[in-house]
Amino acid sequence: MAEPRMARGAHTPKRVFINNMDSYASQHIAKFLSECELRAGPAGPEGEMKAEDEEDRLVPDQRGERAFHLVGTASDKPEEDRQYVLEEYVQLNKDELLSRLMDCDVVIYNVTQHGDQVEEASWAVSALHDKIRHFSGPKMFILISTVMTWACSKSVDPEDLDLPFTDEMFRRRRAHRNFKQHIELEKRVVKMGKTNEMFSTYVVASGLQYGMGEQVLHFFFKTSWLGGEQEIPVFGDGKNIVPMIHIKDLASVIQNVIELQPKPYYLLAVDDSNSTMEDIVKTIASVLGPGKIQKKPIEEAFHVQDLSVMEIDSLLVNLRMEAVHLKTLFSMNWSCESGLVENMALVVEEYRQTRGLLPVRLCVLGPPAVGKRTVSKQICEHYKLHHITLKETISETISQLEKAVQNADPDAGTEDSAAEAQELLNSLKDSMEKNGGLLDEQLLVKVVKDKLMSNPCRNQGFVLDSFPKTCEQAKELFYAEEHDSEDGTSLTSSYSKRITPEFVLCLDASDSFLKDRVMNLPEKQVQEHNYEQEHFLRQLATYRESNAEDDTVVNYFEELDISPLYLEITSSNEPDGLLLMQKIFHTVGQPRNYGPNSQEVQKEERRRAEVRMRREAMEQAEEEKREAEEARHRAAHWEEWTKGLEEERQQEEELLEVQSVPMRNYLMEHVMPTLTQGLIECCTAKPQDPVDFLAEYLIKNNSNFNY
Repeated sequence: MAEPRMARGAHTPKRVFINNMDSYASQHIAKFLSECELRAGPAGPEGEMKAEDEEDRLVPDQRGERAFHLVGTASDKPEEDRQYVLEEYVQLNKDELLSRLMDCDVVIYNVTQHGDQVEEASWAVSALHDKIRHFSGPKMFILISTVMTWACSKSVDPEDLDLPFTDEMFRRRRAHRNFKQHIELEKRVVKMGKTNEMFSTYVVASGLQYGMGEQVLHFFFKTSWLGGEQEIPVFGDGKNIVPMIHIKDLASVIQNVIELQPKPYYLLAVDDSNSTMEDIVKTIASVLGPGKIQKKPIEEAFHVQDLSVMEIDSLLVNLRMEAVHLKTLFSMNWSCESGLVENMALVVEEYRQTRGLLPVRLCVLGPPAVGKRTVSKQICEHYKLHHITLKETISETISQLEKAVQNADPDAGTEDSAAEAQELLNSLKDSMEKNGGLLDEQLLVKVVKDKLMSNPCRNQGFVLDSFPKTCEQAKELFYAEEHDSEDGTSLTSSYSKRITPEFVLCLDASDSFLKDRVMNLPEKQVQEHNYEQEHFLRQLATYRESNAEDDTVVNYFEELDISPLYLEITSSNEPDGLLLMQKIFHTVGQPRNYGPNSQEVQKEERRRAEVRMRREAMEQAEEEKREAEEARHRAAHWEEWTKGLEEERQQEEELLEVQSVPMRNYLMEHVMPTLTQGLIECCTAKPQDPVDFLAEYLIKNNSNFNY
């Protein structure tokens, strides 16, 4: 239910309308504005205000009160209530929408994401302009447009291509061919604001927006985070300069326009970065992904289902721009003034937090043959984590080092890294040669730690299987170097929060159970895990002895306030295993990674539909077969029953025939002659009552009857 409208006043919260509230940009702008505190009006006719006066803009007796009440449209009803929205409208007709717009002090139309909003925005500004005489007070219309209306502009100076476009040059702008409607809308908005002081209009040409989960750059963030590609694609040569702005900074620009009402009505909203597309993707790939990029033809971008045509056009724009008005008129508290590349750590953290892409880190401990590998694999499959075992990690590390050495390119400046790789490779091989195929403890910990610090493990998380085995290994493995701090400050704790497990699972079972399990294993598994009797018993004894000490791995985690989950294994039956996994899933919680995308959802739905159709077809075929079998049995039984009835009927007829012969002979010999003669007499006499006549005749001539 909507709250009652407050009376308009100098320091009354403004009622602000935003279209398409469930879109990326509109949603975050609405959130930002809903948290703004009530401030005083503009400082002067030019809307200028000194930075030192920023704090004085807060209304003294109304600090903490919200400056804006947000209302707006949405494409569909949200699954969860948007607490920052006062009213939300779905599927309004134009009369209803105009009524809502007339009730607002500020109308914001964002057309940066969805081209179908351009026509509605054009109608809205015209409809409001036609209703000026009915305004109860001044209104403001803000169009959030895109720098794509500048995409085909001629260079400021052909001899100096580094000169940027600025706000004052907006009359020279030329739009990309797919954004002609946007520039026409910008012109209409500007025109409508010049006729009456009761209706002021502004155009904010936004750079490509980033931050808070991403929109246009989401494909690159997601591809890097998933880690499925060895190289992240850059479409085109990547040398194009992409004007950008953090979504919070764009929202701050809108806030300043509303509060300061600057004299210029056309403003560029871009940061100071001027980064190339290659720099942007390379930085994303380095922080989140494999660190490598691959340039691909522009045409391949249109085969990426996660990129719309509008987004592809925006990613290929090449503009060097400078937002002069933002610097001269506003005192903004920038989030990323220097751009995405310089603030990648902050943006990546926003990306993870906003989308809930937080790693799940587990450590599974327990005696040999207790089932750690099976449990670890099931956890990894459920949560899409990386399974870390010593044997596979060492083999992978050696393989990667050998590849790095072989692919060393002096022209690419990789000689130093190749030399380091060769040195580490030699150390690993020497250690394994001296220790019978095993690594010494220092190198072992380094190899595992490097694996845990890799981007895939830091993105999705991991299950560390059967390691560390001692408290000393744990301390060395999870020890935090000073540079491990994510906020740039030195760490006060002695462990790295980046790689230390959140959950520790301690599996255990009785020695007799473990011995029986090993004895019943197939010979292949016994050899694979080195579970020959003497070796297994030695491993089990070593584990029991090490965990009987005071200084154990479990004690180390308990000192870090990480309470282990103890799980007793008493059976190898599948139902008991399912109950065990359900307990683990309940403790760890829901997955924190990407759910299936729309294509994967459709593919899964098709798969389920096919399975259901196959199952229904099989059931139908079985039903038809069963019905045919029953019909065949029924026909056979019917035929047999009918044949039996026919034989029985024939037997009865034959019996009756036999039984009727004496009677028939008697009647023919003694009765029928007298009866025939009586009928002849009756026909001759023609009495009134033939029956009585025949009866009397038979009585009189009954001498032939034998009673």
